[in-house]
Amino acid sequence: MKTIDLDTVDIHLDPPDFEPQRQYYFMAKCREYVRAESSRLGRPLTCGVFTFGCQMNARDSEKLEGILRTAGYEAADSEDADFVIFNTCTVRDNANQRVYGRLGELKGRKRRNPSMKIALCGCMMQESSVIEKIRTSYPFVDLIFGTHNIYKFAELLYHSLETEGMLIDIWKDTDRIVENLPVERKYPFKSGINIMFGCNNFCSYCIVPYVRGRERSREPEDIIREIKELTADGVVEVMLLGQNVNSYGKNLNHSMTFAELLQEVEKIEGLRRIRFMTSHPKDLSDELIQVMKNSQKICRHLHLPLQSGSTRILQRMNRRYTKEQYVDLAMKIRSQIPDIAITTDIIVGFPGETPEDLEETIDVVRTVQFDNAFTFIYSKRTGTPAAAMEDQVPEAQVKKNFDRLLKVVQDTAREQAAKYEGTIGEALIEEVNQEDDGAQSCQSLVTGRLSNNMIVHVPGDASMIGKIVRVSLDECRGFYYMGTIRP
Repeated sequence: MKTIDLDTVDIHLDPPDFEPQRQYYFMAKCREYVRAESSRLGRPLTCGVFTFGCQMNARDSEKLEGILRTAGYEAADSEDADFVIFNTCTVRDNANQRVYGRLGELKGRKRRNPSMKIALCGCMMQESSVIEKIRTSYPFVDLIFGTHNIYKFAELLYHSLETEGMLIDIWKDTDRIVENLPVERKYPFKSGINIMFGCNNFCSYCIVPYVRGRERSREPEDIIREIKELTADGVVEVMLLGQNVNSYGKNLNHSMTFAELLQEVEKIEGLRRIRFMTSHPKDLSDELIQVMKNSQKICRHLHLPLQSGSTRILQRMNRRYTKEQYVDLAMKIRSQIPDIAITTDIIVGFPGETPEDLEETIDVVRTVQFDNAFTFIYSKRTGTPAAAMEDQVPEAQVKKNFDRLLKVVQDTAREQAAKYEGTIGEALIEEVNQEDDGAQSCQSLVTGRLSNNMIVHVPGDASMIGKIVRVSLDECRGFYYMGTIRP
């Protein structure tokens, strides 16, 4: 990634009108402020970036931290930092409530450190009702911006540092994609890669299209160049990110399908693994299945959200496929790629859902044999069509249905996991294991992830992190394995 050396930036000139040079100008201005403030305090200024939500938010947070570190801040895990930013999610109401709770805790910290700066960004900030609540209930927040102008963070940061009071900069939409800004990766050996932004699907329960905007794909040349640079820097696994990766390329001047992009990514030397999410069932093509089947690098894991097994509910959700179409697609994938793990998302308690609808969902779980499923209780999101539906399901019934579905999901996942016992696989070692097994056996353990996303703990130490090793899956413990290294 071609970043700009801040020492070459003349901060005494007017800021450039073009990107990303404009943002590097403001990073240089911020660095001057940070140096002066650090000198005054006799210590480095610290920053804390805290992420709520999905992998796309996590990738955005790496960009936010990259800009802060370039501006001279030192990273801190504590919310006692001099600059704290919450990158928020608004897919479910409990995510909003978590942010409000954490903001309440920050009020006392800011009272003890009046020069502390607090910023909020991300999907939650695209809701006008949220902005109004923060204005009235949390006036000590210094900076608020949304999902569309995240690339302007350095500029907004500078203006926030130079002024008092709350600065708010929210865009309703954008068609801009700004490349080559600093990124502070969480892992040296794997990385998320944004291949597109926004969503055109407008599922009736989902607020994402309203807060993330319409679909816009990055140019394939930019994606390939970024992955090559990451691979040269030691990355062995990439996760291609988008709200619906299967519709990648539709808005490009020279159309390219997602399957074609994957084939180009596979050619990159040194790259060992390719993952992606999320896939919408209505857009998953036979071409993609064949590319996955023939690939040596695409991981044997597909996340394919179901949401409901009832065709009637799927229609109300505006998912644009039927139960039968979903099952046919899943079984086609399993027949073409027998060793693939399929995971999914399921919502319980969508307006109008009956016990019969729940039975349809359970039937799909048992038919497809999901390797795992993330089950959620329906969360009413103001501004979505589903929120205005009159036949909301009583909370007690939703809880009962959720518990029933969860048991079926967990039983099925355990059965799927147990199938691999006694086999050999390759695991990317990601971290030192913190559980008690190592202490009990007088061995330290490390945690790895198989191609099919299964977790395995094996004897080892921190020197193995980032390496792909052969492991035997010796003992299945429900949703993970205990294993050993094999030559």
